[in-house]
Amino acid sequence: MKSPGIHHRITDAVRAGVDSDQQHGCVMPPIYLSSNHSFDGLYGKREYDYSRSGNPTRDLLGRTIMNLEGGQHCVVTNTGMSAVVLVTSLLKSQDTIIAPHNCYGGCYRAFLSLAQSGRFKVQFADFTNLSRIRRVSDQHRPKVIWVETPSNPLLRITDIRRLASIASEIGALLVVDNTFLTPLLQRPLYLGADLVVHSTTKYINGHSDVVGGAVVSRDPDLGEQLDWWANCLGSTASPWDCNQTLRGLRTLHARMRCHEENAQAVVGVLQQNEAVHRVHYPGLACHPDHKLACTQQTGFGAVISFEINGGESAVRIFLEGLSCFTLAESLGGVESLVCHPASMTHSAMSDEARTHAGINPNLLRLSVGIEYTPDLVNDISTALDRVVGANNARVNNTSANNIGESVARYA
Repeated sequence: MKSPGIHHRITDAVRAGVDSDQQHGCVMPPIYLSSNHSFDGLYGKREYDYSRSGNPTRDLLGRTIMNLEGGQHCVVTNTGMSAVVLVTSLLKSQDTIIAPHNCYGGCYRAFLSLAQSGRFKVQFADFTNLSRIRRVSDQHRPKVIWVETPSNPLLRITDIRRLASIASEIGALLVVDNTFLTPLLQRPLYLGADLVVHSTTKYINGHSDVVGGAVVSRDPDLGEQLDWWANCLGSTASPWDCNQTLRGLRTLHARMRCHEENAQAVVGVLQQNEAVHRVHYPGLACHPDHKLACTQQTGFGAVISFEINGGESAVRIFLEGLSCFTLAESLGGVESLVCHPASMTHSAMSDEARTHAGINPNLLRLSVGIEYTPDLVNDISTALDRVVGANNARVNNTSANNIGESVARYA
């Protein structure tokens, strides 16, 4: 189901700032790099005075993301984690935030560390069971409920509408991390969320050359509070980074289409290969949250996680057999990446926390890029076949050793 007016908003993103220069008639908007702006005499503060507090290039990016999400205000930050921590500025020491037990490792580390320092209280919970979330919410009366949907890296889906109802009943703010899907495939504010968070480093920029974040608010007053904190803490993004992100944003609709097409082709390969134990992708009918995803998303994205058979040796063999996928953290760029969450993105979690979250050492996460589809399919197939060959050789060696021991025993 597509949200009303989505096509118009996508066009606005493509044309953000186009033909707006009144001085020289530049088709593309200029970048305003100045760190400060002059006053029009004593007490004559203009719209902009200092770039940390406000900048025309940053404001253009903020308005564009805001319009895509259907919000009333957007704060653009210098990293995705700055956006995350900015939201926690709304909390006091006695306030509680409820967050997923299987959230991104950086968020887990930040929430836990800030809570341990006394900034606020945190409760990690399983968001696949909203009845349990309701009980936890009734018990702790949180100020903020934080959700990733899809979750990172297991791609579980949370019912935003139901969670918004729970949050509303207890007076909590519902914050949704929409990084994996972007406003093109999911718009949480229309489903009842109060705030939407993005790591613009990922799909919104899309070229793995800028880090950034954004927080979009449904309530303009709440957005103004976040603006105040962003200026106070110095977490706003630079004009150059905002300009680069705007350039990436203009091709988001075209890139996402290619990302998804490639992801579906890769999923087909993973499903058919005996080296793969389990595939996690909401676009599969067998995914536990597939039907829910269909009700609140307009697509399934291009992040896939899967568990490989054969332990750590199989993981190494697979990774060494790839040529189109680079072993690296992050996601959402035009290039294809593979990540080992247990030792990379979620390494800050304790072994116990990772086990509880279902992040095991055999789990790999793919960020499928926009390369030529047959090349990606062939690359994954070749690497998996190497694993199959190694697994079969190990089984044969084990069988031969067992036979040898039996012969020796009865000789």
